[in-house]
Amino acid sequence: MQTLQLLPLIVFAGLTVVAGLKDATSYTIPNWISLALIAAFPVAALVGGVGWSAAGWSLLVGLGLLVVGMIMFALRWVGGGDAKLLAACALWMGVPGIAPFLLTTALAGGALTMGLMSLRSGWLAPMIAGGPAWVRRLGDKNGDIPYGVAIAVGALAALPQSIIGQALLN
Repeated sequence: MQTLQLLPLIVFAGLTVVAGLKDATSYTIPNWISLALIAAFPVAALVGGVGWSAAGWSLLVGLGLLVVGMIMFALRWVGGGDAKLLAACALWMGVPGIAPFLLTTALAGGALTMGLMSLRSGWLAPMIAGGPAWVRRLGDKNGDIPYGVAIAVGALAALPQSIIGQALLN
């Protein structure tokens, strides 16, 4: 594999990891991360030789998930950063990677929720109290769930099945 082919995958992985870490530590996902993922997609598609039709379907998948994310945001199920990250990652997944992405994201979200429920159960309270501010925030019984972590896990796990992953890894 040439370095040029590897670079888009590194950019995608780096941005999704940063998004997950940022969400876990501050409950925010900066807009620049989703915008960078969107801006990098055409370059990755060009480098991977993704055809116009497949790229168009990827765009429709991304737009579809943006609408779904907006609805979930309006219902207060997810934060705005989560909705935007979900759509930006879906753009990279395209048709072949969307099912593994959504399934893995859902499973990771369930595991994350169970882990946070355990963390918030009270028996770890003395250890949490002495931890950094972001750990105390995660341990807050009334705290939110940083779903960007689950989205990042799902995106990284599904990347080999994505339209970009298939184009650059094969």
